[in-house]
Amino acid sequence: MRTRLVRTVLAGIAAFVMVSQGVAAQEAEQEFDCETLREMEKATTEEQWLERTLWASHCYVFQARAVNISDIGVRTLALSHQIQDGLQQQVVQFLDGPSVNFERQGRVGLVRWANDSDDSVNASPTGLVHHINDHYRLSLMGEERIAGRQAVRLDITPQDDLRFAHRWWLDKKSGLVLKQVLVDRQNRLLETFQITQLQSPRLYEGKVKLDKPRTKSERSWRPQWLPPGFVAQPVNTHSDPDALLRHQVFSDGLAAISIFVEPLAEQSALAPGRHRLGVSIAIVHQREFQGDVWQLVVLGEVPAPVLERVAQSIELSESVTAPSTTRG
Repeated sequence: MRTRLVRTVLAGIAAFVMVSQGVAAQEAEQEFDCETLREMEKATTEEQWLERTLWASHCYVFQARAVNISDIGVRTLALSHQIQDGLQQQVVQFLDGPSVNFERQGRVGLVRWANDSDDSVNASPTGLVHHINDHYRLSLMGEERIAGRQAVRLDITPQDDLRFAHRWWLDKKSGLVLKQVLVDRQNRLLETFQITQLQSPRLYEGKVKLDKPRTKSERSWRPQWLPPGFVAQPVNTHSDPDALLRHQVFSDGLAAISIFVEPLAEQSALAPGRHRLGVSIAIVHQREFQGDVWQLVVLGEVPAPVLERVAQSIELSESVTAPSTTRG
């Protein structure tokens, strides 16, 4: 289980790199014309810059070198984003430490389920910008030079104490994120991602394909409380529907909270309490239910008290049962 959590944290770094993993388009649309970004080059407001950068990460072909800095150290990365026939291939390769690669292929993902009754989260980038605007304050902070390129700084400050602040430096020519910084409520630096070399980004001359809406399946467990704005994400959490590990992801458009639930076994047991994994914090609870002991892990890049409250609110239903082989 700890190995899985460590890989989840590394995947979080990869997601930190792939900023707009949740960006989507309206369900009726199936493609986005990347030529639209040429019109977005005239962006002047905070919202326009945010929408431009969300789409830029899907529409530009590029390779880059970058560094990720947090309390677990400095890691260098190689980044690649290719598009073929409207389908994206994103690769993040860690160049030091354990050999780890993350690859994401396919369409632009959706930020909500097809049958989601929460209409406050529109699936389009504009809707996502509006959703983020409901929980953060956007501020343009002037221009700086990053990795030899002129960049516009965009500060994204939470409107409550339930999430962290983000600072982004956006390439003026392409809209791509050149630098990201995560800051806590005391204005302390938690994590920095910065591109050190961006190799000739090229706008894709065509349309990128959008993901098809997926139907939300019923869950046998759920948190009864989440920070305002966090909604369930339509992601594939495991390939086997009968797998013992249950996993859900919730996001406000910037921050994510992952929840793992599984029957407790000696090989997967973690010590109950709080675990720090780089910038991420994991809250581990053990709970008895219908004669079995279950391990609950809540992992995210939000303040620890928020994760603790989410963990305490999780309710298991009668349909959560471990196979007979796990019973004593």
